[in-house]
Amino acid sequence: MSNETLPTRTARPGAGAALMRLTRRPETGAVIGLIAVYTFFALLGGPVFTGPAGFASWLNIAAEIGIVALPVGLLMISGELDISVGATIPAASLTTAILAGHYDLPDYVGVLGGLGVGLMIGFVNGMLLIRTGLPSLIITIGTMFGVMGLTLGLTVMIAGSTGVFLMSDVATRFVLGQFIGGMFQVTIFWWLAFVAAFGFLLHVSPVGNWIFALGGDRVSARNAGIPTDKLTVALYMMSGFCAAFVGVSQVVVYNSAQVLAGQSFIFNSIMCVVIGGVLLTGGFGSIVGIVIGTMTFSIVNQGVFFTGIDPNVGSVIIGALLLVAVMTNDGFRALALNLTSKKK
Repeated sequence: MSNETLPTRTARPGAGAALMRLTRRPETGAVIGLIAVYTFFALLGGPVFTGPAGFASWLNIAAEIGIVALPVGLLMISGELDISVGATIPAASLTTAILAGHYDLPDYVGVLGGLGVGLMIGFVNGMLLIRTGLPSLIITIGTMFGVMGLTLGLTVMIAGSTGVFLMSDVATRFVLGQFIGGMFQVTIFWWLAFVAAFGFLLHVSPVGNWIFALGGDRVSARNAGIPTDKLTVALYMMSGFCAAFVGVSQVVVYNSAQVLAGQSFIFNSIMCVVIGGVLLTGGFGSIVGIVIGTMTFSIVNQGVFFTGIDPNVGSVIIGALLLVAVMTNDGFRALALNLTSKKK
């Protein structure tokens, strides 16, 4: 018999590393939640929910919330919040409706005016934050109430009511208000375009590293040469622009704008971001996770109507989902840190 020793079977070194990479991904817990939620409502809702009508119902909701959630997610990754989106949406809607509907200006003028309002609100948020040093929660709550008051007062003064009607032309409706197949809003494709743009910004361009660094430690990021003030203002302007875009698309789709529209987007967008694995403390998250979180929230939001569940129970499910998502994300991070320490 040969004196050579037989090789022993050992675990592949890549298996543990792959598991560690998987658990450290921000969207890992969100994917599990999405699968569980969709399976639950697919079983209860049946062919109606899994058919085109069911997909259209939650995709239309996901597109609107998702466009707002993307920049809100970037702000949360950078360690900030934006509560003012709930006031920016109706402000942009009413600006568009007043310019193009009440004053009969071309639709593109109304659209540009609405988007400009969103950029202006975002600029004010960013400048107030860097000039005062107050928490972003306080700043954006203040601007939210200020914008709501101005929107209400100016709308009543100009139009004489809290709502304004707008009948858009064919081109504007084709770009912003078209229903494909009679069910799917064209906003879904805009959402995909925004996802691609924000995905490039956060995960491909150097600006993404700046955003993560800003959420990790603002002082260290500034000392490293990152233009933290300009970046903060830019992020808030993106948030204002995306909220205004949703507001403009809503007025084109529904032919009217109301002062109180958009309030649900405040917490719904934050819930989508948190369900998607973004930490409230900043410095951790991904665009894929935000998209998955948005889809999960929208499926729950619309699934209750296809299953006959009491809408109040649906709210309970959404609240429970948020808590489970936070605990799951924290659990995966703890597991990843444990694997990292063992490897060292």
